[in-house]
Amino acid sequence: MTIKKVVLTDFEGDWTVDRLVVHGDGLRARFTGNARWAPVQDGMQFSESGRLKIPGQAPMEASQSYFWDHDLNIWFSDGRFFHTVPAKGGVARHWCDPDQYTVRYRFGHRPRFETLWRVSGPRKNYAMLTRFERA
Repeated sequence: MTIKKVVLTDFEGDWTVDRLVVHGDGLRARFTGNARWAPVQDGMQFSESGRLKIPGQAPMEASQSYFWDHDLNIWFSDGRFFHTVPAKGGVARHWCDPDQYTVRYRFGHRPRFETLWRVSGPRKNYAMLTRFERA
């Protein structure tokens, strides 16, 4: 199967988000919510919000935002570089001392797509699968 390269405008609009987080000790958490890529100067603003459910705790509201540029570079809201999305899918990495963040983007079932994060190091140990689907 040949996967067409994604471009920034492929993400524009509203999406549903379903995320499963599995910690190294077996604890499983789920985030469900919405995401939006909205055009801004020189790129798009990504924002997501929803509800995080962790067993044994009350559900909590959670949100995150990033800036995406036209080269698919992602930046934290404070301006620090995060990583670059591989346009055909594949692996990207981010070092957050002392932990390594590795993500695999899967674009084979568009307009849906997935990200699979593996975070490892002395402070963090979890896997996180996120499914994005057009709202």
